[in-house]
Amino acid sequence: MPVNVIGRIYTRLLLPRFCVSGESTMPSNSVRVAAAQMTSINDLAANFATCSRLVKEAASAGAKLLCFPEAFSYVGAKDGDSVSIAEPLNGPLMNKYCSLARESSIWLSLGGFQEKGSDDEHLCNTHVVVDDTGEIRSSYRKIHLFDVDVPGGRVYKESRFTEAGKDVVAVDSPIGRLGLTVCYDLRFPEIYQLLRFQHGAQVLLVPSAFTKVTGEAHWEILLRARAIENQCYVIAAAQAGKHNEKRESYGDTLIIDPWGTVVGRLPDRLSTGIVVADIDLSLVDSIREKMPIAKQRKPIDFWKAASL
Repeated sequence: MPVNVIGRIYTRLLLPRFCVSGESTMPSNSVRVAAAQMTSINDLAANFATCSRLVKEAASAGAKLLCFPEAFSYVGAKDGDSVSIAEPLNGPLMNKYCSLARESSIWLSLGGFQEKGSDDEHLCNTHVVVDDTGEIRSSYRKIHLFDVDVPGGRVYKESRFTEAGKDVVAVDSPIGRLGLTVCYDLRFPEIYQLLRFQHGAQVLLVPSAFTKVTGEAHWEILLRARAIENQCYVIAAAQAGKHNEKRESYGDTLIIDPWGTVVGRLPDRLSTGIVVADIDLSLVDSIREKMPIAKQRKPIDFWKAASL
């Protein structure tokens, strides 16, 4: 299995289906994607500098899309700090990220931007997709908010300062039709089923800042399950390491194919860098044709009428 080197970051591409006579050859309809891992802090300028560097690395590697994790632009030192820096999507900070995309001619998945809410006490946790001309193509506001007492960890109450979204969002891109989600959405398979079976998603994006405790237990398992049950690629950009004295993220940025195979992974779960993989949408079509679950699913009315 070949190993590609991107700067100092190594990613193993598990692509036996393209091996011929012991050598790996990529099909002509493949497209290169990248996912970023970083440790955001409560410094907008420092985080932007990190993102800018990673955009340049991804563009140099030939990626058409780079996915950033949840809260890429800012992680507050205490709960509620993010509300004070929240901006509308046409504000100066998002404009800087749009300029990054335009300057490097690359699409960006900005997973979990602090968008100003309907009042001064709330924000929206918004996943923004920007095209290679710097235009915002779509945005999704996180539906499932992280209100959890983590076993062996701390209590989180995202709803105290975040407004929940209401709309399921998919958008077309050079790497296929993207289904947009954010972090805690991962635990709710219904949204992914809607993205696949009603909105035609081929690639599911899961930008995250998973806690260390929950990440160790469930991160990879849930991601691979979403890929398998929906027959989609999954790209999961992750926050990593200690952001401050109170908050630590699990890391482990992954790219997973629709068979559930990990085809891209940052080897160091705590490092800042990018992982790159070539994805092939004909694999999506092939798996769906051979295992036609879209045709075999039962409608909701079937389950309502089913005897228990």
